[in-house]
Amino acid sequence: MFKPSREQARQLFFGTWRKYRQHEILSGIETIVLEVILLHPEYQGILDDADRYLDKDYSPEMGDTNPFLHMSMHVAIKEQLSINQPIGICERFARLQNNTGSEHIAAHQVMECLAEMMWQAQRNQTAPDAAIYFDCLDKQLSSTN
Repeated sequence: MFKPSREQARQLFFGTWRKYRQHEILSGIETIVLEVILLHPEYQGILDDADRYLDKDYSPEMGDTNPFLHMSMHVAIKEQLSINQPIGICERFARLQNNTGSEHIAAHQVMECLAEMMWQAQRNQTAPDAAIYFDCLDKQLSSTN
């Protein structure tokens, strides 16, 4: 499994944005990354200034949203949906999208659950548990009905 460093992950976003702005050909993952970037115009100025933001720390305690983490989670969700992994994610996502009327809002609901699953895995020092993910998604689905 590919586990990029923080710098490598950020370089993917900076590089994709630069290539897009210079009309260069994008790789498969860069195409997915660009889709996410284009959904977030509020982050595009950051991507224009790699020197300033490559090493910037974002502190949730200070109310900072980490744009790279946010966009990376969007990319992870798109990848999960492309292969229906964990099995059942596509069906739940489709239901959330139908209930909210928005792919982006549905992705943010899935993101909350993905973050919860990852937090639980880190806290418990275990592998991510799809049951936690799906329990959270099922609660999201019942609250949007």
